[in-house]
Amino acid sequence: MVKTWSVAVTGWLGCVVGIAVSINPAFAQLTPDNSLGNERSQVIPINTNNYRIEGGAARGANLFHSFQDFNIREGQGVYFANPEGITNIFSRVTGGNSSNIFGTLGVLGNANLFLLNPNGILFGKNASLDVQGSFVGTTANGIQFGNQGVFSVTNPEAAPLLTINPSALLFNQIQANAGITNQSQADAGKNLIAEDVTGLRVADGKSLLLVGGNINLDGGSIRTYEGNIELAGLAAPGNVGLNIVGDNISLVVPDGVERANVSLNNAAEVNVRGANGGNIKIHARDVNLAGESKLRAGIETGLGTLNSQGGNVEINGSIHFWQKDSNCKQPIK
Repeated sequence: MVKTWSVAVTGWLGCVVGIAVSINPAFAQLTPDNSLGNERSQVIPINTNNYRIEGGAARGANLFHSFQDFNIREGQGVYFANPEGITNIFSRVTGGNSSNIFGTLGVLGNANLFLLNPNGILFGKNASLDVQGSFVGTTANGIQFGNQGVFSVTNPEAAPLLTINPSALLFNQIQANAGITNQSQADAGKNLIAEDVTGLRVADGKSLLLVGGNINLDGGSIRTYEGNIELAGLAAPGNVGLNIVGDNISLVVPDGVERANVSLNNAAEVNVRGANGGNIKIHARDVNLAGESKLRAGIETGLGTLNSQGGNVEINGSIHFWQKDSNCKQPIK
């Protein structure tokens, strides 16, 4: 059964204003910083267009990387090595630039991947994920590990003994205009009924989370069939809890945290449909759906049995539906 819950729902007739993204073609690509000392991240060329990231600080089942800049050019692939026994890979970006992901970001194994950049993350039109575990993209300032300590972006230092699963994303400050934008229309293989699909996708049954300031799906799709997708926008400092069970990751967003907006436009799609399960959860002040954008959950056509049960769609915020208006009139309330 698919359930929809919301604080408020309003219909709109008006003009959807696009979000302009400034792209500098000369941006630095992958630049490790020196905060991890002798455990510094290493970028190893595989061939002209592909790189492997090795090194980093291993702490139990966790592996930590740290970069001054982290960008992937169109047509390039960047893959994190996944040493034996590592189940979580954490990569922080300590410089003052956003991360522009225009190629493929992946893991050479089954580990979960976390990318932290408080200055924002942009997934371009040809961006893709090659991640067999779960993926978390966030503009958090750091990740809390229970009472063991913090892997901080804004106060980088050598990784302490952080051997347990992370417990929270820490937002000490929200940078202006430092949200997460997904424009990906890259080939993402076939869905569970053999249809060609596009966008950012992780392995079926895993989790894909985008957590930051404003979250904007501008023609870009995100998918994890029979898995868990969460989108959370924050407008003020606060902590967001993390629940990790194996490679399934979910959020705990406190009611008191001021929220930013989540927008889907230009036929963006969020899709978890399959034969069983599949959950979508959105935490925002305003959730804007426009330009034939979709949230898709439940049992996919031709799949499932009489005992199959789809997951939930939960929206914590005010929902606004937009439709085209050539006269660009003001919203009808």
